[in-house]
Amino acid sequence: MGAAFWRRLLLQAVSALLVVGTLCFVMAESLPGDAAYRIAAGRYGYDLVDAAAAEAVRAELGLDRPAAARWLQWLGQLLQGQAGVSMVLGEPVTALVAHQLGHTLWLSAVAWLMALVLGLGLGLWAAARPHGGISSSVEAAMTALRATPAFLIGIGLSALLAVQAGWLPVAGHEDPEHVILPALTLALALCPGFTQVVREAARRVLDSEAYTFAQVKGLPRGVALRRHALPQILLGTLAYAGVQLVLLVEGMVVVETLFAWPGIGHALVHAVIARDVPMVQGTALTMALLFVLLHGAIDALHLGLDPRLRTAGTTAAPPATRTAQPAPTRGDDRCAT
Repeated sequence: MGAAFWRRLLLQAVSALLVVGTLCFVMAESLPGDAAYRIAAGRYGYDLVDAAAAEAVRAELGLDRPAAARWLQWLGQLLQGQAGVSMVLGEPVTALVAHQLGHTLWLSAVAWLMALVLGLGLGLWAAARPHGGISSSVEAAMTALRATPAFLIGIGLSALLAVQAGWLPVAGHEDPEHVILPALTLALALCPGFTQVVREAARRVLDSEAYTFAQVKGLPRGVALRRHALPQILLGTLAYAGVQLVLLVEGMVVVETLFAWPGIGHALVHAVIARDVPMVQGTALTMALLFVLLHGAIDALHLGLDPRLRTAGTTAAPPATRTAQPAPTRGDDRCAT
């Protein structure tokens, strides 16, 4: 199962790189306007760009060549482990994305942990009192959060915690406190899904005979919850966490732009505006590869927590490995009688 897991992960990564990179190239080529003029404006500024500068950029970057030839050139560079050079900055895309990826990973980890802690706390709280006002209040709050776009959550948090209260900075990345507002924005966008999954899983576990028997044996409620209920709740929550990664990647672009966080989502927006196709492809490929790797990590963690998945298929030997038993002869029958 380990070899099959790594083969599947490698196939997903290669497929994501090819599909996402090709789609980015096609969509960038389909954008209206003169790409050479936009790239020259990104280099020199809109006030200093004229037709001659645009033609010089077109000749320098080979934008007058057919699109198919430029796509094949990109594919060849990708097979060699290269992502090209930024058309605006003139630096290798790999180095630029590697610098931005650290900020994105830090923000993603903090946001995901915040969402997991909030989802576990609110879900268990609502499941412990399913018929009270707490459960209804939690459900109403999660419904409101689910219906609110991430950028509105970010604007509201900025106005409340930064502008009005003055507790947190609005934007930046120099100090650790700068990560709180963007991470909390992403966490609140992810929290409704986690809360719903935890609440439903906790209800099933708390109503099960195994949990009731654990309490009958004399275990305190907290010990029974930690030993018998929490592992089963985490299995369902971690399985759903892979689905939540889609929302995390989507929200990253908006939130990083809103809070001026120097990650790959913020770089992707600027690359699209400047028509910097190698940067668009590099950032999008990094996000797709990150999505595949995080999904693989969730699957591996799920295998580690659930022994049934590790032993599946190993309890019964395949027919080819079973030894055939010889049929009894007449002499054996006589001896038996």
